[in-house]
Formats: sequence, C-alpha cells, structure tokens
Amino acid sequence: MFTSIRPHRDDVALAVSGLLGGVLLWLLGLHTQGGRPFSAPWITLVPLTVMAAMELLRRSAPRTALIVGTLALIADQLTRGSLATILMFTDVMYAAVLYGTPAAARRIPVATLLITVASTIGFLAWFRTPEALLIGVVTGLISFIPAITGVSVRNHRTAAEAARLAARQTARLAEMDRTQAVIAERARMARELHDMVANHLSAVAIHSTAALSIDDPETSRRALKVIRENSVEGLAEMRRLIGLLREGGEDGAPAAAPTLASLDALVEQANGNGASSGLVCVLEDTRVEAAVPLPTPVELAAYRIVQESLTNALKHAAPGPVTVQLDLAGEVLTVEVTSAFGSRPGPTAPGSGAGLVGMRERVALLGGTFGAGAEADGDGTKIWRVRAELPATEGTMRK
Repeated sequence: MFTSIRPHRDDVALAVSGLLGGVLLWLLGLHTQGGRPFSAPWITLVPLTVMAAMELLRRSAPRTALIVGTLALIADQLTRGSLATILMFTDVMYAAVLYGTPAAARRIPVATLLITVASTIGFLAWFRTPEALLIGVVTGLISFIPAITGVSVRNHRTAAEAARLAARQTARLAEMDRTQAVIAERARMARELHDMVANHLSAVAIHSTAALSIDDPETSRRALKVIRENSVEGLAEMRRLIGLLREGGEDGAPAAAPTLASLDALVEQANGNGASSGLVCVLEDTRVEAAVPLPTPVELAAYRIVQESLTNALKHAAPGPVTVQLDLAGEVLTVEVTSAFGSRPGPTAPGSGAGLVGMRERVALLGGTFGAGAEADGDGTKIWRVRAELPATEGTMRK
C-alpha cells in the first residue's frame, strides 16, 4: 500500500530542533570526542544534517531512516562528534520500532541487544580495562533502550486499538440484539393482538352482516346480542393486553394469561357465535392430570392455537362439527382442531392468512411442530385439520 512521504509536522519540528541544537553546539565548540581522522570542525555538520533529514522520514519511511541514520552515526564517530546527532539517532531507532513493520519491531530489539553485548565484550577484550564497559553501556543507551521503548509503546497502542475495536464490536452487537429484541417483541404483540381481537371481530362482522341482510326482528335481536357480547369480551381482552404491556395492572401484578382451563368457556363462546352458521363446537380433552403443570408459555400457545382455529372455523368452515382435541403423551402436548372443509351459505368474514402464520410462529418459538391443511376424512368427506405438538416440560422447550 502506498504511503505518503510528506513529513508529519511533529517530524519536521524534531528535525529542525535537532539541526538547530547541533549547530548551536558546533558554534559553541562543544563536541563529544577528539583526535578523529576527520578533525575539521565543519565535517561534524555533515552527519548532523543527514541525521536531521532522516528525522523527516522517521514516520513515513522508518526502515530507510534507520539504515541511513546508522551510517550517519558511524560517520559521526569519525569526526569530532555531536551530541545532537546521537540524540536524533536514538529517536530514529525508537521510530523504526514504533512505526515499522511487525517483523522489524521483533527483530530490531534483538539485533540491538546482540550489538550491545558484542560491543561490550569486544571493547573489553581490546582495551582490557573496566572503563571499556562504559562503551557497551553507551551503545545500549543509544540503540537497545530506544528499541525496547518503541516495543513497549507499540504494544500499548496495539492493545488500545484492540480495546477500541472490541468496544465498537460490542456496541454493534448490542445494537443488533436491541433491534432483534424490538422485532421479536413487535411480532409477539402482533400475534397477541391478532389472536385476542380477531375472534371477537369476526363474530361481530358475521352477525352484523346477517342482521343487515335478513329482515327479521328476532334474527336481528340475536345478532345484536352476539355482537354486544363479543364487543364486551373483545374490550376486556384489549384491556388485558394493555395490562401486559404495562407489566401490571393498577395493583402492580401482571394480568393473568389465559390457560387451558379456560377452553370450556372459549368453546362455549364459539358455539354461540357459530350457531347461526351451523357450526357445533366440541371439546375432547383426553389428558391425564400431570404431576408437573404445563409451562405457562405452552399453555398460552395451546390456548391461542385453539382460539385462532375456532376463529378460522367461524370465518370459513362449512356447517358441521368443529372438534377440539387435547392429548398429553409423555413430554408432548398435542392440540388438534378439525372442521368441515368447503363452502357454506350465509355471511363470511375475510381472512389474511396472518392467523396461520402466528400459530406457526408460536409453535416454532417453543420448538414444537405445526401443520395445517385440508385432507380427506375416513368417510370420504374433506376436513380442515390444524395440529400442533408442543413440548410439555421446561427441559424440552427451545431456549
């Protein structure tokens, strides 16, 4: 990847400061050594200028800056020397580790350590005096120490960047979880609202149509009675839903969810709503009382499936029996609703298919199986069957 070689403003400041500082030391006649092959005072400015130029490349081309800077430092040792050149070299070494490649960040500290040890041993063997150890110390101070410092700063920056990345990812995941939770809650509310209201509004629609189409006072009176009952019950269901959304009623306790114990009343209501359409609803509960009660989500799902199936029968079923069957075998609760399939006389209510979708979603959320469709009965007639198998224990429910 192409990297711009335009110097960073901080690098420019370091280069200018180092060059001016070196020139000031040169004007004052302050040098680091004497008796070198190139003892002319002005020659000291050459490695100083080269090193200052490498400061401009410390960030954009750290490898080049280190190589040329090392050559300039060696050249400085052949002159009277400048402290500014040495100090700028330590910064170039530090920058080569900090801004260089990962491989360079690993190799440079090892190389400088080996150079420090080798120079210490070599000069000690050459001069054979304890003062030779100082050369090794100086070598470590201008090479190994800056390299180790660069490694430390680079590791801290990498860790900080990893922490920032993890924080961004956590924030993204939290937002995704929040969005999914909102979507799931909207779907749950849609199912509850549909299952609560559709049954009563379907009865209201069918009986109001009958009252308007049949010019008979007694029929109109019966239809208005059914309409009033369903309106009141629908309003009560809506209040219960509002109580659930508010996480409790006026006394702070959450409104109770309907259970399978309420199916008798639900089937009796369906008989009243469907009497004019020739529907006869029957409940067949073959369950044996279990030692452990059914989980609340399972009871609610089973109740809503029966409620929606009876609503669909009221809208679409041909005259005949509507049978609701419940059975509990092992760890599976089976809910089955059958009705006559075919056209029927009299008013009907339109359907959108949302009921079947809602039932399927309820069963899927609990990890059960669901099926609905027309099929042939044993006597050759066609029936519409809705069948759901739900887990009857907490351990078998989908988490």
